[in-house]
Amino acid sequence: MESLIGLVNRLQNACTLLGDYGSAGDSVFSSVPTLWESLPSVVVVGGQSSGKSSVLESIVGRDFLPRGSGIVTRRPLVLQLHKTEPRVEDYAEFLHLPKQRFTDFSMVRKEIQDETDKMTGTNRRISPVPIHLTIYSPNVVNLTLIDLPGLTKVAIEGQPEAIVRDIESMVRSYILKPNCIILAITPANQDIATSDAIKLSKEVDPLGERTFGVLTKLDLMDKGTNAVDILEGRAYQLRHPWVGIVNRSQADINNKVDMVAARQREHEFFATSLDYSHLAGRMGSEYLAKLLSKHLEAEIKARIPAITSLINHSIDELEREMSHIGNPVAVDAAAQLYTILELCRAFERVFKEHLDGGRPGGDRIFTVFDSQLPAALRKLPFDQHLSLQNVKRIVSQADGYHPHLIAPEQAYRRLIDGALSYIKEPAAASVDAIHSILKELVRRSIRETEELKRFPALQNEIASAAYDALERFRGDSRKTTLRLVEMESSYLTVDFFRKLPMEPERGSAGSPISSTTDRYSEGHFRRIGSNVSSYVAMVAENLRYTIPKAVVHCQVREAGRSLLDHFYIQLGRRNVSNQLPP
Repeated sequence: MESLIGLVNRLQNACTLLGDYGSAGDSVFSSVPTLWESLPSVVVVGGQSSGKSSVLESIVGRDFLPRGSGIVTRRPLVLQLHKTEPRVEDYAEFLHLPKQRFTDFSMVRKEIQDETDKMTGTNRRISPVPIHLTIYSPNVVNLTLIDLPGLTKVAIEGQPEAIVRDIESMVRSYILKPNCIILAITPANQDIATSDAIKLSKEVDPLGERTFGVLTKLDLMDKGTNAVDILEGRAYQLRHPWVGIVNRSQADINNKVDMVAARQREHEFFATSLDYSHLAGRMGSEYLAKLLSKHLEAEIKARIPAITSLINHSIDELEREMSHIGNPVAVDAAAQLYTILELCRAFERVFKEHLDGGRPGGDRIFTVFDSQLPAALRKLPFDQHLSLQNVKRIVSQADGYHPHLIAPEQAYRRLIDGALSYIKEPAAASVDAIHSILKELVRRSIRETEELKRFPALQNEIASAAYDALERFRGDSRKTTLRLVEMESSYLTVDFFRKLPMEPERGSAGSPISSTTDRYSEGHFRRIGSNVSSYVAMVAENLRYTIPKAVVHCQVREAGRSLLDHFYIQLGRRNVSNQLPP
């Protein structure tokens, strides 16, 4: 099962790389973080100076971590251990330096320090961005450990005040995940009740099902005291056994005592100790590494069905997103021009589907003609224009000093012209309403054209070209519809007036009233207003049907037929070698 952890390690690395790529490109590879979080991992938690670094180095068997006072670990370190064949030289690789192999582990320490300073500076700030390190050695077990900044209670000089809260929030973000295995480091010369690691792990794992307790610095306890009650689970019980560790002393580190000698000294300490000799078989860094590796393998094995399902789901999502991204764009100008034209045609297909009814939106055009235009025509102030007082005024002005003899023809024309001029406003409003709908359909079509999503610059070009074309169509449509109204004013339908009764009113005795009296009677003016009203109503009814025809012909039909024609002409004249920025 050693290869199982190695496979998970490679999967975690792949998730990290894809996640980094996705974070720079909107929603691309958005499923990767979920996959990464579902993989089991061991997170090392402890207070500052609790011996976390020494535990990790004891497990690895190498001196490779930065050391110093205060907060030394200022970024998460994802440490992956790979067991190699015997007699293979130990080496390390960083994920951010994929082609560089480190055999000098002092250079590994320097690279961790440099990479930390690059992200956080040198003022003791922390960063949640992890460093990924893989160590290959025949002397390790297959294992993945995540080392986090040490918990602290106060900010020292040079640190931001929020660093205590920030470190705790970072640690919580890791150990809250249900697949996280918590390695709680506590120094033996500290009261277990005050342990930061135990306190935090108990909050997120109250039953102790995911927590492994590690006691460090057993050799530094006061004489006459021991940690047997803790190691045997009586002082604080966990589901998993406690493990005791004897770290290298600072003098050992200064004297560069190697890990082989340190492990031997640790083994001798437990084997010869009166307090711990009965526990020696399950104490020490080597035992801890094997215990964690075995448990991690068991966790992975138990979760293989769920991990497999999530991997397959993530692969499906990635494939869908990759299909949205599309194939690589050709370099030569001719191929790029062909690609642009194909993308434009894809947009036009979507736009025509909106117009023709395959997609929603085109039905709003019919609503303008069937509801908005008739309603606007009904609201026109024809009654006000043809009021008795206004009719009298216009007839008098049209007659001048020559009173009309039979019918005031000039007055009729003026009254009709004035009434029909009111129709220009709803006609122009219909043109503008259709223009707004077409612009919205262009915007919607661009959003819905999957092939265009990877080319925002081309989206803007198409939108700009389409809007320019719609503006031209609106100009033509406005001229045409207004001409329809003006044509009705320019040449009246004579037959309508020939059919009107023109006999003068008769008196009570049956004799005609004098023409002068009739010509200026109230009834005469009312008859004129009524005749004009009937004519205008007939013309308005005709325009109700002819205005939509003009609008459809000039705007809707042209938008469906030649929306991007002008853009294609410009494209043919342009150098397209750099027209497809992703």
